[in-house]
Amino acid sequence: MNNVFAALPEVDVDANRRLHARLVAAADGAGLLDVAYRTIDSPVGALLLAATEEGVVRVAFDCENHDDVLAALADRVSPRILRAPGRLDTVAHQLDEYFAGRRFAFDVALDFRLSAGFRRTVLEQLRAIGYGTTASYAEVAAKAGKPKAVRAVGTACALNPLPLVVPCHRVVRSDGAAGNYRGGTQAKLTLLALEAQR
Repeated sequence: MNNVFAALPEVDVDANRRLHARLVAAADGAGLLDVAYRTIDSPVGALLLAATEEGVVRVAFDCENHDDVLAALADRVSPRILRAPGRLDTVAHQLDEYFAGRRFAFDVALDFRLSAGFRRTVLEQLRAIGYGTTASYAEVAAKAGKPKAVRAVGTACALNPLPLVVPCHRVVRSDGAAGNYRGGTQAKLTLLALEAQR
């Protein structure tokens, strides 16, 4: 019996990288790269970063299953998705600085198309919660103009497509307990502890 795999050539990793870079450049140049993505390592696990030409559209934790996140982006934004790390260099660098304790606010363009209505209003309020501080769900609801919408604030935080960059981890329960988090409770506690060190 012949071994069919014995005849397969070795994969040239450098050639594959060059071909991928050419594909990315061609797609971008032709206006066919609607969503670029990359992954980075972090103290809270692997993060998927995705951006449109408008800005960062999604930050996803490993526990969300990155393949599922990419499939959802293909459905909701565009199927023209490609691993194109260059578009995400700035946010990746700023996240590295954040985790190193050298960045206290993010300065990147954001694409909020995955949030609308009151959820979008909540995300705008979250951006005002400063590094190393927290706000309760009730406080955020009041600042968003709907003081009785505490549960809706919780839902907006749970569905925040831009965690870390839009800091929903800084929203806690009125009794001071951390509450739930898209990246898991341990990730939220890690982020709060990191910011408390300043």
